[in-house]
Amino acid sequence: MLFEGINGQSNRWFNARATFYGANQNPSSLGGACGYENTYQAGFGVNTAAVSTVLFKNGQACGGCHQVMCNYRLDPKWCLRRHAVVTVTATNFCPPNHHGGWCDPPNSHFDMSMPAFFRIAKQGNEGIVPVLYRRVPCKRRGGVRFTLKGQSNFNMIMISNVGGSGDILNAWIRGSKTRSWVPMNRNWGANWQSNMDLRTQTLSFKLNLVDGKTLEFFNVVPSSWKFGQTFASKNQFY
Repeated sequence: MLFEGINGQSNRWFNARATFYGANQNPSSLGGACGYENTYQAGFGVNTAAVSTVLFKNGQACGGCHQVMCNYRLDPKWCLRRHAVVTVTATNFCPPNHHGGWCDPPNSHFDMSMPAFFRIAKQGNEGIVPVLYRRVPCKRRGGVRFTLKGQSNFNMIMISNVGGSGDILNAWIRGSKTRSWVPMNRNWGANWQSNMDLRTQTLSFKLNLVDGKTLEFFNVVPSSWKFGQTFASKNQFY
């Protein structure tokens, strides 16, 4: 199923450029500016990318999926002609250098993990290729994951493995002793915070994605939870 209607955009392709990073890094560590400490544990695997300012949107892009295709028409030398399409999850930020760099505004750029990059481009190239990209649905295994961080009355929740559009617009939390949903604020990347002491309470969450879908996750976290633990819901966005 093709993805339509995110922020009013259709499913058409857009022009960008792509490079790769992490040649000497364990691919699981490429969580970067979104705060995913391990991309495998977050449910994303190795097909990830750092995206430029215009795509990152101050962290809103974290967890969103893009289909990236090498533009063979513009670079037949280095693009793989067949099967040269890969779906990547935005897990990091490609910072601008404000001196004409590829990630400077208003450029759309994907700094991809090495495994993802070489699914669309030939080995031995100069490290940059023209690409086409479009938003696509994120297909995840299992439920949405909630990792508990923070201390006492400062709760920070890292939310990962989100299906659907994958990128979260709004988030709420609710303890078993609270009467209503409490809005959370994006602290950074995929980390959301609330200034409440919710220890010894069973926790529920509500998420609103960029594509407009909203889902409630009741009693995901038992009252015996501790900071540092991760819990997975039974339901998922599709």
